[in-house]
Amino acid sequence: MYFENFDRTEGSERSGEDVFSKPVRAGKRTYFFDVKATKGNDYYLTITESKRRTDRDGRFVYDKHKIFLYKEDFEKFVQGLEEVIQYVKDNCPIPSLMSEYSDVDFDDLQP
Repeated sequence: MYFENFDRTEGSERSGEDVFSKPVRAGKRTYFFDVKATKGNDYYLTITESKRRTDRDGRFVYDKHKIFLYKEDFEKFVQGLEEVIQYVKDNCPIPSLMSEYSDVDFDDLQP
């Protein structure tokens, strides 16, 4: 299982102080854009994808994947993201499928 923000060597969290957070629900996933501050008050961004699934014993669990993005990389990251999004839009337009999943709530996914 994936444990986010857990440092095995010290047994403590290694994430920075929370400054701002923006959750974005997108179909069966939720993306969290979190601005955090280091001890030196330098900001960075974490992007977390969270997807709810049912475990073998019937309990709900969340699969989480996280990336850290530092401010010196913001511009290149945004440029690369815009380029690949435009490529997908130009080469694989599926507007009906995109809108089908845009307004789904976790509560709607109950078995």
